[in-house]
Amino acid sequence: MDTSPITPELTYRNALKEGRFMLQVCSGTGRAVFYPRVTSPWTGNPLTTWSQMSGQGQVYSTTTVRRRADKGGDYNVAIIELAEGARMMSRVENVTPDKVEIGMDVVAKIITSPDGEPIIVFVPKAGVAT
Repeated sequence: MDTSPITPELTYRNALKEGRFMLQVCSGTGRAVFYPRVTSPWTGNPLTTWSQMSGQGQVYSTTTVRRRADKGGDYNVAIIELAEGARMMSRVENVTPDKVEIGMDVVAKIITSPDGEPIIVFVPKAGVAT
């Protein structure tokens, strides 16, 4: 029997495994919180409410990580500002790194990482050139 405590991170990861993008919401501000934690970064109150995220967001910042082609080639790392207010580090897929722009509208997608864990990445909204 597993007696590990149910931490906010475990709750977040379990939701991803079920195909749901859930984040905590601060009861004092109504803002979504990322990375999962025990208390609100704004009020210090316990974070007990989880909410389904829309997955809608915009690129807040982006950079290109350069790699040799034999190591997988270049990729982007981006900070995404979600419609619900949280910002999270991820990447934008289905577009070359040099085409990812600040302000680009993106949508969350749950994929499986190389180590078998579900993670959130983003793809450009329909109609964006890839």
